[in-house]
Amino acid sequence: MSAISGMTGFGRADGALDGWTWSVEARSVNGRNLEVRFRGPNGFDNLERLAKAAAQARLSRGQVTLGVQARRSDAGAAAVRVNEAVLARYLEIANALAEQGTTPPSADGLLALRGVLDVPDDDVEDLEARAPVEAAMAATIEQALDALKMCREREGEQLTPVITAFIDRIETLTRAAEGEASAQTLHVRDRFARRMTELAPDAPGLEDRIFLEAAALATRADVREELDRLSAHVASARQLLLEPPAGRKLDFLMQEFMREANTLCSKSATTPLTAVGLELKATIEQLREQVQNVE
Repeated sequence: MSAISGMTGFGRADGALDGWTWSVEARSVNGRNLEVRFRGPNGFDNLERLAKAAAQARLSRGQVTLGVQARRSDAGAAAVRVNEAVLARYLEIANALAEQGTTPPSADGLLALRGVLDVPDDDVEDLEARAPVEAAMAATIEQALDALKMCREREGEQLTPVITAFIDRIETLTRAAEGEASAQTLHVRDRFARRMTELAPDAPGLEDRIFLEAAALATRADVREELDRLSAHVASARQLLLEPPAGRKLDFLMQEFMREANTLCSKSATTPLTAVGLELKATIEQLREQVQNVE
């Protein structure tokens, strides 16, 4: 038996390689469709595409936020080099000025001069060197998404009995409506006959007229079709719970449930049937609220 999943959850994973360390956090909340937002470190341009593909492979609904925070240690950073030739030229000039009475230069002052230090630009770092790190980050993203998916599945385990209870209640109310509907035809006919007899007791052909009109009214008040569809929707809802992801289909099914309940109430000619119809609508609305949490 498959299990439905929720859409709220959190997952985290960490990784390290070649002087880089990183952490990945994956969060998700309810959403009509799957929407993936990504924030990652500079210089790993392919990571967003890999992250979104990994999310789409695991999830079908919800607003998902993926964040990667990465840091490179000093040992893994590109080395800073001193340009000896430029430094020697600056020293030559500084010594000449010192002989004229100026203050000798300090070490930090010399290092701050333009061209003395060669600092490699991260943006021009060899892309091939970063490829293994990017692949390792992508694997960590998948681990965080797996943790997120497990969290959503646990939410689904909690939702299942709640949703099942509402479906059971709708089935019970549908049966109650069937019992009330069976008495509605007779009620409509008797009420119409009494009314006609009061208004025109001596009208010719009254009995035949009452029979025909009462039959027409009873036909318009017949709710068997609506009750049959409600029963079919109950069966469909139970089946969908076994065939995840079912969130979108359940959303649509809630509209069909409510349509039949509204028609049932509009056709009702008795207070008991109306009461059952109103309770049906309230239960369907409660079920709809829970279905909005289902992937």
